[in-house]
Amino acid sequence: MAAEDDVRQASDRFYAALNSMLKGDAGPMVDTDVWSHASDVSTMHPIGDREVGWDHVEGTWRQVASLSSGGQVAIKDPVVRVTGDLAYETCTEAGEATLAGQSVSFGHRVTNVYRRESGTWKLVHHHTDKSPGMEEIVSRLQP
Repeated sequence: MAAEDDVRQASDRFYAALNSMLKGDAGPMVDTDVWSHASDVSTMHPIGDREVGWDHVEGTWRQVASLSSGGQVAIKDPVVRVTGDLAYETCTEAGEATLAGQSVSFGHRVTNVYRRESGTWKLVHHHTDKSPGMEEIVSRLQP
């Protein structure tokens, strides 16, 4: 149970960082305490395709933070499983965000994958369902 508790703490750090990002602050999200900065990290965001490699993943978090001016997200029913130095969490996220001045509510299924690096659990993959409301807002911003 100790490893599962450690992964839950890593999840708490991630969701605290996600809530900061929704208020426009990407700093905690790109902190090395939350994410691995390895070349194999990846995301599949509710407003985008797949990003691979820390440079791409970091860029998407910074982009969303630059569009965000408020909101919050919470998870429900997290399930954590650990095998060696890898772990995964499944849950649902629900919340709201203000992106480019427009409010949008969301709720989607999530899978987070963590890896223990130098004794610390860090996120290596975050995957959510797509959000049509978020995609619509972002698409209006594209040239």
